[in-house]
Amino acid sequence: MNLNLTGHHVEITPSLRDYVASKMSKVTRHFDHVIDVSVILSVEKLQQKAEANVHVKGKDIFVETDSADMYASIDSLVDKLDRQILRHKEKNTSRRNNGALKNQETEQPE
Repeated sequence: MNLNLTGHHVEITPSLRDYVASKMSKVTRHFDHVIDVSVILSVEKLQQKAEANVHVKGKDIFVETDSADMYASIDSLVDKLDRQILRHKEKNTSRRNNGALKNQETEQPE
């Protein structure tokens, strides 16, 4: 997983970078086919905003949150991202296993 971290009107400190990387490990724990993650942290007046664009095979997932605290924004961003990744994973497995022979009923000869 490639993690690209960008800051608009905010300096990305090593502690902030480590915090984002540790939180993103939660996403890769549930779904390990993540190709690229781009996170943008910005400050607009009193709102601390966090955006993430995740590239997985066949789909790009975009999530944004804002809060009064940057760490709270990152926490809610990862929670939203985790829910969307799990939903994408469930859709993928249901489509893949839908036509499988093991899921179809067989007729027993008499």
